[in-house]
Amino acid sequence: MKSLFSIVVVLTAAVCGSGQPGPRLLGQSGSAAAQTPTVAKPVPKADDDCGCEAKTPSDALALVNGIKISPKDVDESIKGQIDELEKQVIQARKHELDLEINTRLLEAEAKKRGITSSTLLEREVVSKVKRATDEEASAFYEQNKAALQQSYKDLKESIITYLTNQRQQAEADKLANSLRSSYSVKVFVEAPTPPAKPEDRDRVFASVNGENITSAKIEEDMLPFIFNVQMEVYKLRRSALDLRINDSLLEKEAQNRKITTRALLDAEVGGKIKKITEPDARDFYEKNKDKIHGDYAQYKDKIINYLGQLEEQKAESAFADVLRKSAKIEVYLKEPVPPVLSISTDDRPSRGKVDAPVTIIEFTDYQCPSCGALHPIVEQLVGEYPPEKLRLVIRDFPLDRHENAFKAAEASEAAREQGKYWEYIDILFRNQNALSVDKLKEYAGQIGLDRAKFDAALDSGKYTELVKRDLNDGSRLGIDSTPTVFINGRKFTGEKNHDSLKATIDSLLKDSEKKGG
Repeated sequence: MKSLFSIVVVLTAAVCGSGQPGPRLLGQSGSAAAQTPTVAKPVPKADDDCGCEAKTPSDALALVNGIKISPKDVDESIKGQIDELEKQVIQARKHELDLEINTRLLEAEAKKRGITSSTLLEREVVSKVKRATDEEASAFYEQNKAALQQSYKDLKESIITYLTNQRQQAEADKLANSLRSSYSVKVFVEAPTPPAKPEDRDRVFASVNGENITSAKIEEDMLPFIFNVQMEVYKLRRSALDLRINDSLLEKEAQNRKITTRALLDAEVGGKIKKITEPDARDFYEKNKDKIHGDYAQYKDKIINYLGQLEEQKAESAFADVLRKSAKIEVYLKEPVPPVLSISTDDRPSRGKVDAPVTIIEFTDYQCPSCGALHPIVEQLVGEYPPEKLRLVIRDFPLDRHENAFKAAEASEAAREQGKYWEYIDILFRNQNALSVDKLKEYAGQIGLDRAKFDAALDSGKYTELVKRDLNDGSRLGIDSTPTVFINGRKFTGEKNHDSLKATIDSLLKDSEKKGG
């Protein structure tokens, strides 16, 4: 089910699914209203500055046997990709200002009508749009089949959601234009720019009904998106750096043997590359034919060539690993540190004390296999620490592509109402392929819930708004997949296994003890 607040994003000119930061909770308007609105002066920075650069070593990203690899050596091969990501941040900042304006307009209109913003969007946007049909989805697939990488069966629901969202966007544009003409909206900049110095954060970009929108507000709401971009840039740089290190080691080894790099690879790798046979190609085709638009004979040579390249890369990588073991390599490129975000835990299922020094907040989807795999790990961790040390909070983030996930989230809230949330979600995670409404009700009976009360809550949509609130907050935090875990406000970017999570918890507990001592 689509998050109503994702329609607030639609109220901007942003394209759905662009990954830009989501909206804020209603009622979180800034405290800048007491300021006098003045046109924000441009900061002395380049027009194409994104304000999203992570700190990287300026001199060397790595040393390989004492030889420096500079940022220039690495960035030349990925410059186009980095430039594109930075452009996305510049554009996202423009959209963020529009988004903040529209969010405040929605708040004002909803207050005027005596309803919530979600109800307003439901009435004025969602209820006026018909869901795209199977026939329309099929026609879209046929028109775009060459660019799509999956079968119609796999993409059908996503296409229907996309087409429906496009219609909602058109309807939302009408609402946005109507609201802007009905309220006092003043925009003081053509495009918001990042602050060059702390005082630039006080610049006023716009006002809605006399309430100012400052640079500080926009930058605060951009934090999740900017971090995601920094991570993408880091991954690009790390991959390019690893290739550059391998090349350096190959060149050095070739020099030592007084042969060319090509001759070295032929000698050490050539004889170790697996020869691709027709059965290999046929097997690959059969496993991927839903994504290949053509018959086997048409693609046989391309498949053999592709698989051969993979085997060559695998053999070269294995040889590079051998060279690395005898080399002295120092890498100075560091993964960016996630910002500390403010995440509400009010009225959410939790275990552990509110004042515990470590809090894990997990955004989950009961139909998501990865969430199901993480659930017992988190349960184990909770059991390993006393409640005064570790707190766990669960929030819902049912994905559109999981047709039963939203209703399952509502059902979990209906179970929580009767004091058996944790027992109920254990059943949900054990039965992820059987989450129809009938099954959700059946599971309630298995743990002794009052079925009449549970069924009434589920059928009436009693907890729909609560699940939507979690979706809204998740969008604001830049979440686009599940499970997403935050520990003490920082997005956890490591492997979601027991040892990695425990290491982070132990480190934070140790820091807390030092501060307390």
